[in-house]
Amino acid sequence: MPLTSRQQFVTQKPFLQQPLHVGYLVLFMVYWVYSALDTPNLLNWVTENALTLSLLIFLAAFYNIFRFSDASYTFIFLFLVMHVYGSQYEYSDNPLGAWLQQQFNLQRNHYDRLVHFGFGLWLAYPMHEVLNRGFKVNRLLSYILPVEFVLSLGAIYELVEWAVADILYQGTAQGMDFLGMQGDIWDAQKDIGLGFAGSVIAMVVTYFINSRRS
Repeated sequence: MPLTSRQQFVTQKPFLQQPLHVGYLVLFMVYWVYSALDTPNLLNWVTENALTLSLLIFLAAFYNIFRFSDASYTFIFLFLVMHVYGSQYEYSDNPLGAWLQQQFNLQRNHYDRLVHFGFGLWLAYPMHEVLNRGFKVNRLLSYILPVEFVLSLGAIYELVEWAVADILYQGTAQGMDFLGMQGDIWDAQKDIGLGFAGSVIAMVVTYFINSRRS
């Protein structure tokens, strides 16, 4: 599952002839439905998954217009699974985060931090691929712009999350749980910073892999 460069183009087969893509979709949809049925807070699940639905619609609409590489679809799948697992519970009660908190004697449940880091780490490369193969931007910019996009989208997400919490929960403790602050006044800034760090790591690794292959 190699990273693709501008010079590599793969013949686009129909979706049903792409077993990897079909497998990812089936696995994700099964887990997505299960998470909705199993969640203790359906309203939280719905609000958290609004962006998930938007991304799925986008991927489906552009599947025959711009085909990502298998590596990009793998990264997108990993991020979506991380995100849906987070939406299945309130972030402060996430089982994996609680286990990590206990094992490493952490002050809070850090699963939300993992998701924000994963946003940058897993989605920066698909953004790079769109810029590189789709828009054919300058090679250097194709590595810089994904980092800037992750930084900008992270800030926009925090603003939208704050607005949703304020409108739906009207400043109650349930709204604070939805935001996942867990008493940390710098929660939004740290989330944005982790997404930024993940995107930088992804682009640095991609740059060195592509440079060696060139």
